[in-house]
Amino acid sequence: MNDGKPNWWSRPSTAPETPEAARIPSPPPTDGGDDGDGDFPLPAPQPQVEAAAASTEAETVVEAVVETGTAEIADAPRPAAPEQETVPAPAPAVLLTKGEPADAPVTPVADAPVADAPQVAPEAVAQPAPQPLHAPDEYRTPPYGEPGPWAPAPPVQHPAASVPSQAPVPPQAQPQGHVPPVPPQQAAVPPVPPQQGGTAPWMQYDPWGGAVGGIGVAPAPVKKSRKGLALAGALVFALVTGVIGGGIGAYVERNGGLTTVELPQADGGDTDRAPESVAGIAAAALPGVVTLHVSGGGSSGTGTGFVLDTKGHILTNNHVVDAAESSGDITVTFSSGETARAKIVGKDTGYDLAVVQVTGVSGLKALPLGNSDNVRVGDPVVAIGAPFDLSNTVTSGIISAKERPITAGGEKGDGTDISYVDALQTDAPINPGNSGGPLLDSKGRVIGINSAIRAAGGSGDGDGGSAGQPGSIGLGFAIPINQGKRVAEELINTGKATHPVIGVSLDMQFNGDGARVGEKGKDGAASVTPGGPAAAAGLRPGDVITKVDGQRVHNGEELIVKIRAHRPGDKLRLTLTRDGKELTKTLTLGSSQGT
Repeated sequence: MNDGKPNWWSRPSTAPETPEAARIPSPPPTDGGDDGDGDFPLPAPQPQVEAAAASTEAETVVEAVVETGTAEIADAPRPAAPEQETVPAPAPAVLLTKGEPADAPVTPVADAPVADAPQVAPEAVAQPAPQPLHAPDEYRTPPYGEPGPWAPAPPVQHPAASVPSQAPVPPQAQPQGHVPPVPPQQAAVPPVPPQQGGTAPWMQYDPWGGAVGGIGVAPAPVKKSRKGLALAGALVFALVTGVIGGGIGAYVERNGGLTTVELPQADGGDTDRAPESVAGIAAAALPGVVTLHVSGGGSSGTGTGFVLDTKGHILTNNHVVDAAESSGDITVTFSSGETARAKIVGKDTGYDLAVVQVTGVSGLKALPLGNSDNVRVGDPVVAIGAPFDLSNTVTSGIISAKERPITAGGEKGDGTDISYVDALQTDAPINPGNSGGPLLDSKGRVIGINSAIRAAGGSGDGDGGSAGQPGSIGLGFAIPINQGKRVAEELINTGKATHPVIGVSLDMQFNGDGARVGEKGKDGAASVTPGGPAAAAGLRPGDVITKVDGQRVHNGEELIVKIRAHRPGDKLRLTLTRDGKELTKTLTLGSSQGT
């Protein structure tokens, strides 16, 4: 804002404007010469004073600035001027250049268009200039933009563009006879390169602007970095090596490496096994075990059997060959793969045993028979068979229990096909197709004929237990070989097997503990057969038999199982209850023809 006060090098100030500040004119510039080292003038309006006093005071200020190099001017008494009409006049502008002596002549700037103004009397110009009140201080605060004596100002780059000329200063009224100098037109200032080995010439510096008088600081040249190219090259190299490495890895994985791989392996060594091991028992017994395929009567089935002698007699279960009873077909397959046709020699439903015979086969190996009475719970056993038609399958386990009364069959509904077995229980896996196969002890001797399993969720005994043919749950049952041997001999010799009997009809609907003798027999006959073993021992209808040879029986089926575990003619000691009293009777077992 032009309020008649000098503008101090465009420096912003927060100090209050006082009359003393109003008396400080702008520093006059000095002639920068032709080397372009001078600063540029900043036009500032001058206060309105009398024409003669303004001219004299301006020249005095210029001389003081040139001599001392400072803009500080002490307040001095000024003569009062008579009131008269004042006309604004331009103050002489000078250029101050760093490096010029203080007593250098002040060259006014000319060639500026000036409007016509009244002449100023020569007497007004000739007034002496006022002197400063104190000596200049070399540690003073220099005018803004000029470096102090102790630190250089930062270098400033000169722009290549030309500096616009100053706007014409409005004419001020001058005393009569005074001709003000006309400042020359500013020319473009060419950029001055920095001195070699030194710094750039001092220039005006404005921290609040990017340029002063059109002069700005040129940005430093930016060096092109090669880090981007190096990074790109590294990425390309990593990609190429990764692709090559992946290809080599895939080739090695698919082709087993770049060289032939030979894995270490043990030599053949000794292939023999101890005779009492499972492998030794299986190797000795497999040649005597056969697989039976039976068809007839609209049904077919698969089972197992083992060779009894060199004549071709094979022992198996009755339910395995029952389908071929009338006009069926039986095919026997040996462990070597040789096959032969077989026929039924005899069978018994009460014991669930049958004997078939093959002819025209030589080199048969019969399995040795053990003694089931010598078996103890916990003895190791091996089962061999064809579960689900998988021939020559070997499993192993132990004897879980003895004299386990079980019944199997009963599909006909009249009870003629029910089997009563005082069985050996084993946990050796037995599945459908194992029926009729041998259960071997640790010496490879047959101690039982695998016949039935207890299925989870099933209620029946027998091979398979139910129509769904469930697998083993570790509850397998085998007919003791002592019983099987006697029945097999009878079947081979006579074609029929005999059953031991006591000569009574049992009440199978009795819910009490024990086996109760019925009040009436079948078809209204007497429940105690006259002249039979029970009648001779003194048994009566209604008697409840609770023990056989000291072993507890809980129902009629268990009593039948216990009796059939013996031979006809064996003597039994029966414990019974009659009218609340416990009695003991001894009888000799009779015989009946089996079916």
